[in-house]
Amino acid sequence: MALPVRQQVTYWGIATAVFLFLLWALGNVILPFLVGAAIAYFLDPVADRLERLGLSRVLATVLIFVVMLGVVTVALLVIVPLLIQQSNDLIQSAPDLFNQLRTWLTERFPQIMDNGSPLRQSLASIGETIQARGGELLQQVLTSAAGVVNVLVFLVVVPVVAFYMLLDWDRLVARIDDLLPRDHAQTIRMLAGQVDRTLASFIRGQGTVCLILGTFYAVALMVVGLQFGLVVGLVAGLLTFIPYVGALVGGALSVGLALFQFWGDWWLIVAVAAIFQVGQMVEGNILTPKLVGSSVGLHPVWLIFALSAFGTLFGFVGMLVAVPVAAAIGVLVRFAIEQYKGGLLYRGLEGRAREGDEDDA
Repeated sequence: MALPVRQQVTYWGIATAVFLFLLWALGNVILPFLVGAAIAYFLDPVADRLERLGLSRVLATVLIFVVMLGVVTVALLVIVPLLIQQSNDLIQSAPDLFNQLRTWLTERFPQIMDNGSPLRQSLASIGETIQARGGELLQQVLTSAAGVVNVLVFLVVVPVVAFYMLLDWDRLVARIDDLLPRDHAQTIRMLAGQVDRTLASFIRGQGTVCLILGTFYAVALMVVGLQFGLVVGLVAGLLTFIPYVGALVGGALSVGLALFQFWGDWWLIVAVAAIFQVGQMVEGNILTPKLVGSSVGLHPVWLIFALSAFGTLFGFVGMLVAVPVAAAIGVLVRFAIEQYKGGLLYRGLEGRAREGDEDDA
């Protein structure tokens, strides 16, 4: 006999409270396991496709991790040091850039750039603030990342966890499915499928779009010769999950930097702007329709709120679980709305009478 609804709500509420408590109490401990699970989830479709091509699960997993090891090695040896160097150079050159902007505005709009102008004073202080605080912030980010996420953990524990979870992913899913309450197994499977499709669209689809566009922007800007092209490309790629924001922020930042660096070489400035136009066209017409689909199921505002809330409450670990939790909450809310619209609270006596007429007919 099924448990009463009140008891079911109590048990699910206790399970949620235990999950949040463990997330808060064991954040740094479970971090490598969450990262490993995220990597395994991201790569599971690749392993499944390799299995369909005839490879065993073990060989597919080994092949995937050999390729990943090569990519990570290149990133650690080449890309990451260059990114840190460009970020530091950009911070150090901020005062000069704002001084050039102030000079340019003074020459063309002297009436709003007199000595007592608030705009003039603001531009003078912004660059100095970025230089003073930016280097300190960058150093804090690097040292805190090294403190919270130990290098040894990421180089040893995370790959091991990801390898074994990817190897046993299908068995883990089957074991969890076997533990579902029998009375609600079908409904839970349906909701889990919707959550999986939402995550697949966002994490696998939108994440791949961000990676492709970030790489394209960074490489194209560096080929053009923009001094901080790698940093701008990374920023634009990371912000691509918010529609149009990545292209707008990256485009404005890169064109602004190009104006200072390439002043007089107008074709280079136009080339920088054209890079983001091409990126937007490719994203809207090819990448997003093919990799993400027509509906992600995660509104950007809801996603930003989830990242902010979980990041504030649980730190970096909270940000890792924010996306799947936001997807699950969104699916549950839509399911609750469907149940509400099918019930008497929404339909009222008129809906009950209509059902009676249909049964009589």
